[in-house]
Amino acid sequence: MTTEAPTLESCVDGQVEHSTTSASTSCIVEYTHDSGFCQDSEDLATLSPRDQPWDTHRCQAQGVESIYRTDSDFDKLAQRVSDCSRLLLFGRPIDKDTGEIGFALRRASFCRVRHCPVCQWRRSLMWRARFYQAIPTIAAEYPKARWLFLTLTVRNCEITELSETLKAMNAGWQRLKDRKEFAKVDGFIRTTEVTRGDDGSAHPHFHCLLMVPPSYFTGKSYVTHAQWVESWRQAMRLDYDPYIHVQTVKAKGEVASTQEYLARAVCETLKYSVKPDDMLADDGWLLELTRQLHRKRFIASGGALKDVLREADESDDDLIVEGDGEADDGARVAFTWRPVNKKYKRSPRHDTHS
Repeated sequence: MTTEAPTLESCVDGQVEHSTTSASTSCIVEYTHDSGFCQDSEDLATLSPRDQPWDTHRCQAQGVESIYRTDSDFDKLAQRVSDCSRLLLFGRPIDKDTGEIGFALRRASFCRVRHCPVCQWRRSLMWRARFYQAIPTIAAEYPKARWLFLTLTVRNCEITELSETLKAMNAGWQRLKDRKEFAKVDGFIRTTEVTRGDDGSAHPHFHCLLMVPPSYFTGKSYVTHAQWVESWRQAMRLDYDPYIHVQTVKAKGEVASTQEYLARAVCETLKYSVKPDDMLADDGWLLELTRQLHRKRFIASGGALKDVLREADESDDDLIVEGDGEADDGARVAFTWRPVNKKYKRSPRHDTHS
């Protein structure tokens, strides 16, 4: 089965444009003064509608940069985000099925700051693409495998207590894996997400994709929802019943096979660690979030799925994630980010020729 890397339209929540404060003025001056391009240059989103998400995420990154510039402790991060994906070079491959000439990203430089919305987006696409590529091998080795979604939560904590809460959750996860309820799990992928509460609190939770044998659903092997709740409660040593969501991944509706449904369902597991809207909602919350999550690991895998995502491998080329490597003539069409316009626009002087 061949599955293309997903686009934001199919996998990512809303597209909200955020205004920025005067803290980013120096960036705006540098771009408009040095670029030397006409203001009526062609937009990337107009020439290639499928690439419109670039405008959305780069605009959000501009907002993150502005917040970081409000505190001198974050000057280095602000500069890295400012420099992220300022120039995009696209090839023009020909679609082998339709004969149409499209756009495919060939070169870009990324900051890889954890909370850069551009890098978060590209990282999630990279992980999904790697999982999609592994599906045929997994299906061949485990042809009867079944799949579960499992979401594990705890009560909201103060943003200043997030680091300690995540430390406790990771310890609870290790204890959960040692329990009999987890014994039938052949492999797992676990990601961490933090959302912002209306009161400014933090809500950390785990999204887990579990691979289990068919026998999991028969007899004493089956783990009920109530058993998952009790198991997580004991593993976390809580004095309350935590909210747990568990769901079988299976084909339904217009999806032709479980493999295709799994490919779509992976979007829920391998998504953003923090939604851009939450990051931009409150300056102080983002700054403290950045402090609390320093050097925290947000993705883990094990069993038959260990290293499927190659979490440690993340270069600029890895984050490009463009289709199946369709051939082109080697020429590159350039677009640069314009902070004033909040769009990527054509930059002919950065074009390269084969």
